Amino acid sequence: MAVTEVLVNVWTMGDAVAKIVLVTLTFLSFISWYLILAKIWEGWKLRQAAGIVKKFWQAQAYQEGMDSLGNGPFQEMAMQAKECADHCDTGGALATRLDPSEQIERALRQQYAHTQGHIESGLTWLATTGATAPFVGLFGTVWGIYHALSAIGLSGQASLEKVAGPVGEALIMTAAGLAVALPAVFAYNAFTRSNRVLLANLDAFAHDLHAFLMTGRPLRGKHYHHHQPQRAHLAPKGN
Repeated sequence: MAVTEVLVNVWTMGDAVAKIVLVTLTFLSFISWYLILAKIWEGWKLRQAAGIVKKFWQAQAYQEGMDSLGNGPFQEMAMQAKECADHCDTGGALATRLDPSEQIERALRQQYAHTQGHIESGLTWLATTGATAPFVGLFGTVWGIYHALSAIGLSGQASLEKVAGPVGEALIMTAAGLAVALPAVFAYNAFTRSNRVLLANLDAFAHDLHAFLMTGRPLRGKHYHHHQPQRAHLAPKGN
């Protein structure tokens, strides 16, 4: 209750700049916590999908394996690879003039990039909030102390109780900025590591799919035994 009362007091006694700072911090905190909760739920579903990849390779048929993956990036990867392998061509559009192995690799790489962009969405906001919220709070503190000291100077009363109250309320802005920034920073680091692990698993799954589809097994009457299995390079360097 004490913190709430102080914030209400700061809002009531503050000028337009102080209120803008509080509104900005509230907005940053609201969006950050929304993203954190959404990413936790999304990450849980993705980890569930990654945990059943073994069922795909234990299946007796490709379609059965895809059904076992459920909805998620691993199933989408398998669907894209199979669709590309079933419709490989050697003429027509530029994309179909590639070697079938290259066509499958291209499809896998595009799906990998799409998944990477999806799971990393929102992380920029968390990083920005973690980097800027303390400075927004510090700005509010400096502004509040300046006006508090100006008011004290005009009144001519510089007793401790006249200084401590306004300055203490101004320092609440810095505390509020840190309270907004710390969860965003911790969440950003946790999600970055989790995404790195998921993308590594997805990259390995894509390599296995590429090798499987290029081993010479017939796909809709097409045989690719004359192509040597190649390892796809999906993840950009540094991942």
